Amino acid sequence: MSAPYAGTVITGNDAGTFADRSPLLLAGLGAASISASGVLIKLADTGPATAAFYRCLLALPLLITLAVLEQRKRGPRPAAARRGAFAAGLCLAVDLVLWNHAIAEVGAGVATVLGNLQVLFVAFAAWALFGERPERRFLIFLPVVMVGVVLVSGMVGGDGGGTHPLAGVAYGLGTSVAYAVFLLILRRSSASTPHVAGPLSEVTTGAALGALLLGLVFGGLQLRIGWPSFGWLLLLALLSQTLGWLLITSSLPRLPAAISSLTLLLQPAAAMLLAFLVLGERPSLIQIAGAVVVCTGVLTISLTASTQRARQAGAETPAVAPTPVAAADRG
Repeated sequence: MSAPYAGTVITGNDAGTFADRSPLLLAGLGAASISASGVLIKLADTGPATAAFYRCLLALPLLITLAVLEQRKRGPRPAAARRGAFAAGLCLAVDLVLWNHAIAEVGAGVATVLGNLQVLFVAFAAWALFGERPERRFLIFLPVVMVGVVLVSGMVGGDGGGTHPLAGVAYGLGTSVAYAVFLLILRRSSASTPHVAGPLSEVTTGAALGALLLGLVFGGLQLRIGWPSFGWLLLLALLSQTLGWLLITSSLPRLPAAISSLTLLLQPAAAMLLAFLVLGERPSLIQIAGAVVVCTGVLTISLTASTQRARQAGAETPAVAPTPVAAADRG
């Protein structure tokens, strides 16, 4: 299936043929790259605001270079789209800082599961702001997902290594809300442009500034960090903030909605596995069951939303249109 993003800087005209033939491979590699985010943040051990700031700052040189090359191929983006992407980046900063707090409270693996609930809040926002009433299946599975959240948090049957399960849930829900706002702003501002690296560089710029401001206002920002921490954050910036997002946003438009949703759900599963292998985080059986419930519910709700968009394909441009960067999973 051809995609409108085949000529981006990440794929190019020559690589576009490979990307069209192997979108599932690229999406899987992207999800795997992003799944390491929580583990790398834990290894860096620098604090929530510091990790959010440096992961964005260190990614900017490469992202800006790719954005310049992309602009030469595809032309400049409208000023309004650039401002929208930057504003979305400020929301992403809130998401990253809150998610880093969740990692500290309940561990890298569980925090990644809790941070993937943005589809619920996007659906509610679209209903409240644009009158896009969700299908009955969404309302049925919503309480199922929330039960899964309680189970995976560790509030039932032991915390599986987490320190403050209730705080972890609060941070997890907060990060999902912030990410949902980020998606809504970015989709409305960048839906009309086929660029990938450009919006991501502008989002990352806004996120770096937002994380810096949050760290200065609320405290906890460390501008001087040790070389080991710098190395982990540099790897996070290149692997997750740059490579993972570019791979996912370039490949998802070529995949059916069902396959895209299933591929992205590999991320929380892989994150829990990496946290077990690298950090020794051992979730309880109840937490694992909760993660399965959450992922199954989110998948079902995602497919419901995709079905609704497909039914509106012949109508006017929807209020919340898909955009390449907004398709990326969080992490």
